[in-house]
Parts: sequence; structure tokens; C-alpha cells
Amino acid sequence: CIQVEIVDSPQTRSQGLMFRDKLGEKEGMLFIFEERGRHNFWMKNVRFPIDIIWISQDKVIVDIRKNVPVCQDECPSYTPQVNAKYVLEVNAGFPDKYKIGVGDLVKF
Repeated sequence: CIQVEIVDSPQTRSQGLMFRDKLGEKEGMLFIFEERGRHNFWMKNVRFPIDIIWISQDKVIVDIRKNVPVCQDECPSYTPQVNAKYVLEVNAGFPDKYKIGVGDLVKF
């Protein structure tokens, strides 16, 4: 189990983890979207590497991008392979440490 901060408005989604110094070991940020889609993420002004986990409407992990580096200027976007309704950002290494992978069911 992890403690998540819910991010479900356009304003909070655009802010995300910008300018934060860290996440706790078992903390994350859960982005909730109104519609399923291939929601892009970028790491502008995020100060620590993270893993991005895309989750389907049925709460199944459909894609993971690991060890996304910090970025300050021109930042690449990260796009899932398939549609997702939720996105979970966690500290880099979290899925490997807890053996979390594509196809796993998420409960919340």
C-alpha cells in the first residue's frame, strides 16, 4: 500500500510534482482523468527521478516508464503504449523494488 495525493483537476494535473524536493518511500501522486487516453507526461521542474505508471479504466497497469530523469529546459514527453484513465507517479525504482509490472491489478 502507498499513500497517494489525488490530482484530478486541470490546474493540479499541470502542476504535478513540479518544484517538490522528494516523495516519501511509499508515497505517490495519482492523476485521475475524465476520459481514457494516451495521456502525455513530462518532467519539467521535477527535482528527482520518478517512475510513471499508466493504469486502465479497469485498474490494470498498462504501461510503465522507469527512471524518468529530471528536466529543466527542453523536456521530452512520455506517452503510454495504450489508453489509460489513471497515472501514478512514484519514486524511481518503486515498481522494481515491489515487483510491480504491466498486467498487475491496482486497488483504490
